[in-house]
Amino acid sequence: MDLTLSDGIAFIAFLLAVVSISLYASRKEETSEDYFLAGRNLSWWLIGFSLIASNISTEHFVGMAGAGFGEAGLAIASYEWIAAIALVFIGLFLLPLYLRLGIYTMPEFLEHRYGRPARTLMAFYLMLAYIGVAIAAVLYSGALGLNAIFGLDLVAGIWLIGILAGAYTIYGGLKAVVWSDLLQGVTLLIGGLVVTLIGLTRVGGITEFLSANQDKLHVILPADHPEIPWTALLFGIWIPNFFYWGFNQFITQRTLGAKSLAEGQKGIMLAASLKLVIPFIIVFPGIMAFQLFAGQIASPDQAYPILIKNLLPAGFRGILFAALFGAVMSSLDSMLNSASTIFTMDIYKPHIRPGASPAQIVKVGRTATAFFVIAGCLMAPLPGEFEGVFKYIQLVWGFLSPGIVAVFVFGLVFRRAPLSAAMSGLILTVPVYGLFLWLLPEVAFLNHMAFTFVILIAVMALVTVRNPLPEPVRFEQKCDLDLQPSPFAKSLGFAVLVAAGMLYIYFW
Repeated sequence: MDLTLSDGIAFIAFLLAVVSISLYASRKEETSEDYFLAGRNLSWWLIGFSLIASNISTEHFVGMAGAGFGEAGLAIASYEWIAAIALVFIGLFLLPLYLRLGIYTMPEFLEHRYGRPARTLMAFYLMLAYIGVAIAAVLYSGALGLNAIFGLDLVAGIWLIGILAGAYTIYGGLKAVVWSDLLQGVTLLIGGLVVTLIGLTRVGGITEFLSANQDKLHVILPADHPEIPWTALLFGIWIPNFFYWGFNQFITQRTLGAKSLAEGQKGIMLAASLKLVIPFIIVFPGIMAFQLFAGQIASPDQAYPILIKNLLPAGFRGILFAALFGAVMSSLDSMLNSASTIFTMDIYKPHIRPGASPAQIVKVGRTATAFFVIAGCLMAPLPGEFEGVFKYIQLVWGFLSPGIVAVFVFGLVFRRAPLSAAMSGLILTVPVYGLFLWLLPEVAFLNHMAFTFVILIAVMALVTVRNPLPEPVRFEQKCDLDLQPSPFAKSLGFAVLVAAGMLYIYFW
């Protein structure tokens, strides 16, 4: 892609500003609570924007915009709108419980609910998935973007991204992560809005756009659609969304660092509101690219970059490309910090050195982050062996997310479920999902998740009936945070639910 000198200057200047501000904001990280949870002092606006910036990466601006360009059209927006609904329930019902227990990690919650073996197994699963799936995929997709924009060698791009994101994450922990997320997230949202508005002008306005693309503006697709059939919207798509936003350390860590329950809830509601908007600044441009430049685009994944190339002025393109590159780093730094937290708090401290001092824990966390950077860079070429990064991510996460969601949900609803029920769900999730992939390859992976979830719940119910706990588990308060809920949380959540419902009705 041809870029001007002003594009290059804007690109470099923006990245330097992000790294510098992140390092400055996180210069006093001394205890494990400082390093892993930003001192439990995060405000709602940092939490909300960090949730969105950590979530948005090239998977969105390349994969989701490409899906809008291709057969899925606006139906791909269900990943965002269902996420908004899931976030409301997580903020109102799960976050109060997490903060009450004062936990550092999601596996730690399983120890409170079931016992240490469940915590250790989930921690092991997540670390493997972060290295081989999440970190590898983000590094690979980011390096592909650098190759397309600047012609940088793929392997060099992988190590460049890994070293940059790893440096400030090793130094500053979660606080460095959330500040970089804030700067890059705001820039991405503004840049995406500008692209959408300019694109609408080029296609003749919103009315003309809606009229010309009616076939692509439906969220309900046939039952035999290979990616998002309407059947998956009833059940299957909820599993990855509740896993991702409610039980996934990569995302929940910034909510665990909230200075109070009210701040955490307001941050989650801000993120839920933004999720409703994201399809209009990512999927709509993908559809606009089809309308304007279909003849120039060989692959759907090229839709958004070509739209930027043709619509944006010099200089602004550099800033938006820097923000897109920053989105890769935002996702990567969050994954690195989360993987480090899980290793340190769920493996090292309980099993290797229970009496470790705060300084030792922070040192181990930094060392673990460096290890995960190197391991992720070595694994990063792996997603290239599959048909696409998005498919690779969904395929592999599908082995774990049904089991983790089943264990959390069942344990919260049925408080007498024993440790053996949790272990059954966590162990069986891998072979059961794999069996469905083998037996029903033509069925959408979201339906595979649904089938797996139902079977695991049935197994856990059978184990619980045969061997229930003598008394239901109780979650006692173990922290001194202010647990007074936000007076606006329920009304904001209700507004998000109503808005999501209206979007589905309008784009049916």
